[in-house]
Amino acid sequence: MPLPGRHVVLGVSGGIACYKSCILARRLTEAGATVDVVLTAAAAEFVRPLTFEALTGRPVLTSLWDHGGGGGRALAHIDLAKDPDLVIIAPATAHLLARAAMGMADDLLTALLLARTDRPVLAAPAMNDAMYANPATTANITALTQRGWQFIGPDVGALAEGPSERPGRMSEPEAIFAAAERLLGDPHKSKWSGKRVVVTAGPTREHLDPVRVITNPSSGRMGYALAAAAQQRGADVLLITGPTELSPPPGLATTHVETTEEMQRALQSVVTTADALIMSAAPADYRPKSPAAKKRTRANGPLTVELEATPDILGSLKRPKRIIVVGFALETGNGLANARSKMQNKALDFVILNDATEPGAGFEVTTNRVTILGRNGTQVDLPLLPKRDVAERILDVVEEAL
Repeated sequence: MPLPGRHVVLGVSGGIACYKSCILARRLTEAGATVDVVLTAAAAEFVRPLTFEALTGRPVLTSLWDHGGGGGRALAHIDLAKDPDLVIIAPATAHLLARAAMGMADDLLTALLLARTDRPVLAAPAMNDAMYANPATTANITALTQRGWQFIGPDVGALAEGPSERPGRMSEPEAIFAAAERLLGDPHKSKWSGKRVVVTAGPTREHLDPVRVITNPSSGRMGYALAAAAQQRGADVLLITGPTELSPPPGLATTHVETTEEMQRALQSVVTTADALIMSAAPADYRPKSPAAKKRTRANGPLTVELEATPDILGSLKRPKRIIVVGFALETGNGLANARSKMQNKALDFVILNDATEPGAGFEVTTNRVTILGRNGTQVDLPLLPKRDVAERILDVVEEAL
């Protein structure tokens, strides 16, 4: 059991993702933690307190006026704020985040959070994708991050109202548990503590003229998931991203670029101090040799464009010998042979291979199926998984190398 003797308060606010919190409560309990569950009034409409009591073996608190859960003591919110090693908020709804950011204490959970000033809080946002994208929610998360809160997710995937291509879905219980386990561990023993990790993500664009570009369908989701996961593990992360519709995780250092050459320059300026480089971006391989200064029109007839190769980023980077480098190989045939060739030609420690033609993998989807190839001949074949889960598996392998 990895968490014996640890005390965790699991705060559950009112959203359909409450059902996942039951799984998380059971997982924490099985790991040896003492788990006290605090339900908001709205959460108790989704999952009854008795469910959590059965899973944790502990009374559940739902009100400032409860005297249970803490051994029959009054002012439970003060005691619970002092005692636990970690408070987890899952799901953390937009309403809960807004009240916490404002310092409100109108129920047991927000009172507990306001009274807790020197211990970690881990929040797993879950809400409609438009609510998560709203500037008000972004400002609230930023404010809480500045106060020391840690965040995991949200992920991209199906919401209660249907499919979505934007973040909003609560992270899976196992991912939240893994984040909690890392927060409860000794930070000085973390292999990621003090490590500088650079992650690239998204496509690049090469202009034909001021309004047209050569690019590819990369969404950037894999790179953003890797950056968020590395940040959650305690690394000092820099995300270098091409144009995407994604929002970087709060508190993550981010550099935005457009062209392959811009990405190359941004990388070269930081790679010499990095401990790990994860090249999950999909930079354009070609660019127009002579881009037009003005918009080309169809009235001029057929268009022939001469292309030239863009810089080979991995091949040209001057990098320290100690750095761990992870490359990606998106293939449509002869995948293993091409990936191993890339590993050798570009002196990579790992190559992440996936097939662009496979349903559910590659570009513009929320899942991926990859094979992790190691320089020492290792090969790990993963099943089709959400990209955040793929990111965690990749980082597990990199962690061994660290």
